[in-house]
Amino acid sequence: MTKKDKLVKKFMERPLRKDLTYQELEKLLVNMDYNKIEGGGSRVKFYRNDGSFPISIHKPHPGNILKTYVIREIQKILEKLA
Repeated sequence: MTKKDKLVKKFMERPLRKDLTYQELEKLLVNMDYNKIEGGGSRVKFYRNDGSFPISIHKPHPGNILKTYVIREIQKILEKLA
């Protein structure tokens, strides 16, 4: 199993994991051919070259753990990409 597969598995677990970090999300999306654009403040956009399935989130702060609504959004996108 590749690192990408392991990250996908972590993000798709039910019930939702409460320990997923922004760095793990960034690694996963970069491995899935997403590009990143830093916005103002903590805003970040990830997009694919073909324009499909854009993702717009806030970096978690002050900690590094992703909010559950972000994980749910990522799960929906991963299901569509599968």
